[in-house]
Amino acid sequence: MGVRNSLVAVGTCVAAVFASAVSVGTAHAAPDCPDLHVVAIPGTWETSDDPAESTPHPGLLSAVTDGLPSSVKVDYVTYAATAFPWESEVYGASKRQAVDNARWIIEDAAKRCGNTNFALIGYSQGADAAGDLAAEIGTGLGVVPPSRIAAVGLLSDPRRSPTDALVGPPVAGSGAGGPRIGGFGWVSQNTRTFCAYGDLYCSTPQDDFVTRLAGFLAQASDPSWALLGQYQQEILAIWNDLMAAGGMPTLMAQLDDESNERRVDELQKFYESNAHQDYTRYAVDSSGTSATTWLRNWLRSMA
Repeated sequence: MGVRNSLVAVGTCVAAVFASAVSVGTAHAAPDCPDLHVVAIPGTWETSDDPAESTPHPGLLSAVTDGLPSSVKVDYVTYAATAFPWESEVYGASKRQAVDNARWIIEDAAKRCGNTNFALIGYSQGADAAGDLAAEIGTGLGVVPPSRIAAVGLLSDPRRSPTDALVGPPVAGSGAGGPRIGGFGWVSQNTRTFCAYGDLYCSTPQDDFVTRLAGFLAQASDPSWALLGQYQQEILAIWNDLMAAGGMPTLMAQLDDESNERRVDELQKFYESNAHQDYTRYAVDSSGTSATTWLRNWLRSMA
């Protein structure tokens, strides 16, 4: 009996130590999982992929994420955020980097936090990237199921479609980069877009074929074979609209000297208007709520 009691006592101690070790290990391994994880993608020149810059730049989106409750985690995506050949990356490569980095953040967090939902927000080039990733997830091709995307908020999306859920006064046309083929799929009901009156990046007239072609070339400036089918559909959409509007004579008329001078004047007025930068003041409802405030309140309601 003494030997048996000793063995029982030893076994009990070993079990207790093992249970304690498991408990401690679990406590250390348990991640800090928020109810809502906001992945924010700043606009062109608002951030950088330079390793020397250790702190991501929030840019305009800080007006959305500042003041969110503690149950919400915010991650800002770093990427090249450039557009021209003389910068570090052309637009197409820069945007793809933003999509890839945002996708990785969501994939990594989703593995650790099974009950966390996600919100994707972006401004300008960041909205372009956030919208593309939302469309990827919404059509069932993403790293998480569409049901885990609680909100998508896009400020000045260069790929805005006239059928997207616009918050604010109606605006003409669509984004300069052309609408996303297939839309947002299963996350459409949770997606909101904002486009200020006069912001040519998100409201290019349908019959402005020069700008539409320039937007397509920007999107395809660093082409990927994986997107070849998408490129074909997008250029076909522009071509069909052009043919319906009179064909090549219509395009050539938009490229004559008078039209080019008028376009230069329109662009100058656009840049001077600050329409693209004014989303912290652009009213989207009868109470005068700005686009960024509306989006912040929407995210707060999900926390």
